[in-house]
Amino acid sequence: MRLRKIKGALNKLIANEKYYINNPIDHRGKWVEVFNNSNPIHIEIGCGKGKFITTMALNNPNINFIAIEKYDSVLLRASELSLNYDLNNLKLVLLDAENILDVFEKNEVDLIYLNFSDPWPKKRYYKRRLTAPGYLEKYAVILKNGGAIYQKTDNRSLFEYSIENFCNEGWLLNNVSLDLHNDQFEGNVTTEFEEKWSKLGPIYRLEARKRKEE
Repeated sequence: MRLRKIKGALNKLIANEKYYINNPIDHRGKWVEVFNNSNPIHIEIGCGKGKFITTMALNNPNINFIAIEKYDSVLLRASELSLNYDLNNLKLVLLDAENILDVFEKNEVDLIYLNFSDPWPKKRYYKRRLTAPGYLEKYAVILKNGGAIYQKTDNRSLFEYSIENFCNEGWLLNNVSLDLHNDQFEGNVTTEFEEKWSKLGPIYRLEARKRKEE
């Protein structure tokens, strides 16, 4: 699906001073100051139009949420949605996940959500998948001991690839589902993509927990 570029998207994001963080690198290791509290930090990499992260922030006021998106035209939709609410526990960041270590310090994040990431189906592009070994190494740095990644996808190949990499990298898998919407799983918050495509096939989900360092 082709991304529709929105003229002036970045300027419109910057105008959303309540939620948008214009220079996230400046806050590396200082996110407790941004939120003015020491609540757990959960980040969603690839937030799309923001339905998931906004709902999570509404339902969990004692958790700080950071929505990360690579494209300004996409993040703008999440920004517009956020303006419908008065949330003190949500921030929006324009960032390529490749550079995530520039924005978060070691052991600064409690949980990472990977919801319906680009599956990059061609084998030569597997390194771009957000569960490729190079990305898992970066996530392991910013996650606290015992921190976790929650992944959802409708792509079986990506899911199997992710499981293989998590196991090879020593992560602990839990709550693995091959058909989320028909399992007895409580509290699932859907994304826009999930609501549309779950009618066409199963949704896969897993939780991967970082091993505690000795």
